[in-house]
Amino acid sequence: MLSVLSYDFMQNALAAGILAGIACGVVGTFVVVRRMVFISGGVSHATFGGIGLAYLLGFNPMLGALLFAVAAALGMGVITRKTKLSEDTGIGVLWATGMALGVIFVGLASGYAPDLFSYLFGNILTVQRSELLMMLVLDGVIIATVLAFYNELLAVSFDEEFARVEGIPTATLQMVLLGLIALTIVTVIRVVGIVLVIALLTIPPAIARQYTASLSSMMRLAVAVSVGLSVCGIALSYLLNIASGATIILLASVTLLTVLLTKKVRTGRAARNTG
Repeated sequence: MLSVLSYDFMQNALAAGILAGIACGVVGTFVVVRRMVFISGGVSHATFGGIGLAYLLGFNPMLGALLFAVAAALGMGVITRKTKLSEDTGIGVLWATGMALGVIFVGLASGYAPDLFSYLFGNILTVQRSELLMMLVLDGVIIATVLAFYNELLAVSFDEEFARVEGIPTATLQMVLLGLIALTIVTVIRVVGIVLVIALLTIPPAIARQYTASLSSMMRLAVAVSVGLSVCGIALSYLLNIASGATIILLASVTLLTVLLTKKVRTGRAARNTG
């Protein structure tokens, strides 16, 4: 197993898993605490339109995904605040529109899009150095933004009404958080794909939440869990010769289920002992 680490593709895969884990742990914590999972799903699927446009016009699909992700996230924030359209309806429209645009753009593009499947379901073993650099830059922007607005984001996450009364610009912070979600989704696309990105964005923070109520502790633990799941999933997929992205998500799901069952057993045992 260790001998495979001498190959560039495996080194790139591990680096991508670590970078994706950092982004998911940090931003996913806010997603779980603020219950923005469905919004994240809408934004992630809307990025398919950007990937399709990139194939049509002949530029980097990751750049297309980034443009559509940010536009979709910020557009979602504006639509839900400035119109009478409900949030879940807006997300559904955004979700379907992005996917439809992607299908049309790919259909209009000349030739065959050979690695389109990897953007839908991920293929971490094909990540290139240029994509790693982009992921590193996006991680840097995410971490810098969270550090700059941490106290405000903390207040909004646990009591938005109180934060508004205290004069914190909650609407602006909501847009900032939507932008961070967009950047995180782009960071994770090559690891698990558009379809599975919601799982990696939410499962590690959900696991971390079982052990701490502190946002900062939850974030650090979520990063550790996300990175660990990514690395272990890559190793397991290599040993079993199966898809890496799907393996990472299945491992994450099994881990969450194990944590929840273990916690329930311990709670029941403690209740019986005290009774």
